[in-house]
Amino acid sequence: TAMVGDPSGRTDMRQMMTPETIENNCAAFKKLFDKFLDFDEDWKYEGNNGVFSPGHENKTPEPGKAISVNNARWLLPLNYIEFIREIGSCFNVNTMLRAECFKQRMDREGGLTMFELNYMLMQSYDFMVMARDFDVKIEFGGNDQWSNIIGGVDLTRKKLGKEVYGMTFSLLTNSEGKKMGKTQKGALWLDADKTSPYEFYQYWRNVGDADVLKCLRMLTFLPLEQIDEMDKWEGSQLNTAKEILAFELTKLVHGEEEAAKAQESARALFSGGNAANMPTAVITEENLRDGEIDIMGLLVASGLCASRSEARRAVQQGGVAVNGEKVGSIEASYKPEDINKEDFVLRRGKKNYRKIIFE
Repeated sequence: TAMVGDPSGRTDMRQMMTPETIENNCAAFKKLFDKFLDFDEDWKYEGNNGVFSPGHENKTPEPGKAISVNNARWLLPLNYIEFIREIGSCFNVNTMLRAECFKQRMDREGGLTMFELNYMLMQSYDFMVMARDFDVKIEFGGNDQWSNIIGGVDLTRKKLGKEVYGMTFSLLTNSEGKKMGKTQKGALWLDADKTSPYEFYQYWRNVGDADVLKCLRMLTFLPLEQIDEMDKWEGSQLNTAKEILAFELTKLVHGEEEAAKAQESARALFSGGNAANMPTAVITEENLRDGEIDIMGLLVASGLCASRSEARRAVQQGGVAVNGEKVGSIEASYKPEDINKEDFVLRRGKKNYRKIIFE
C-alpha cells in the first residue's frame, strides 16, 4: 500500500517512493518492532497460485508470537483488469466520496486523483487477504483509517462470507487538540539515530501539566491505581509525574540504561550543571569566520535555530545562554579554544540545550 500512499488526513498527495525506499523502510520498521514484540522468525508466507486463490504459510505461528509479512507479496502481482473486475465492482464511488479522507482532498487545489482513490480498494483487499490466509479477525488503526477499515470489513463479508471487525482509536493529541509527537526538529522518532534517547526523554519531560496523566495512562504499563493517586498531585509534584512518564517511555523504547543516562543529564542541566549525555553539535572550520563563530551562527549550526534571523530574535529576547550565563549581545562570538577548553553548553529557552564541540 505504500506504493500508492494513504490520502487520509492529507491535503496534498503523498510523495511517491521507490520500491527500494519502501523495502528499506519495511526493514527499519521490523527492527523497531523487535523491541516490543516477540516474532516467530521461522514463519513465512509462501504466496499463492493466483491473486484470488488462497495463499498458504509454511507453519502455524508459535502461540503468543507475532508474525511479520510484507503485503507486497499479494499486492504487487495483481493484474489491474482482474482486480478492477473482482474488487472494484464491490465498491460504490458515491459512498467512497462521502469518506472524510476523500472529501478533504476534493476540496483542495488539484482535487482527488484516481491514483489516490485506489488506496481504499487496496487496503480493503489487504484486509480480505489476511482474513482469508491468516484468519485475521480485527484490524486496528487511527480514527483517520475508519473508512479504509470498513471497506475491508464489507469486502471480506461479500467475497468470503466471513465476519471481521475494525477498531479505531483517537490520535494522541494534547489538551489543545494538537497532535503530539512534534518537536522543533520535526517528528518524534523511535529510532535513536533520528531522535536521541536524551531528546526523547526531554520531549516527555516537557509535556503540559494537563497532558501528563493522560500520557501515563495511555503509554505506560504503570498500574492504573498508581496513576490515579497522581490525580491529587499539583504544583511541583506534576514535575515528578513528568519525570516518571519520561523515564518509563524512554526505558520502554531505548532500555533502562539509556533512560537512566537521559534522566541524569536532564537533572544535571536543571540544577545548573553540565551533562555528558545531552545532544551534541559539532562545529568545524567551515562554520568559522575569521577564526570565530558568532552566537547567531552557533545557534543555527547547533540546530537550535532554523535561521540567523530567528537566532537574532532569540538573543535579543534574552532567551540564549552559554554555560548558564545569558548572552546579552548578538555580537558575541567564540573561538575554537573557547569552545573546547571546557564543557561548552548552549541553551535556547528553558529546555533546549546543546553541548558544542569544535573538531
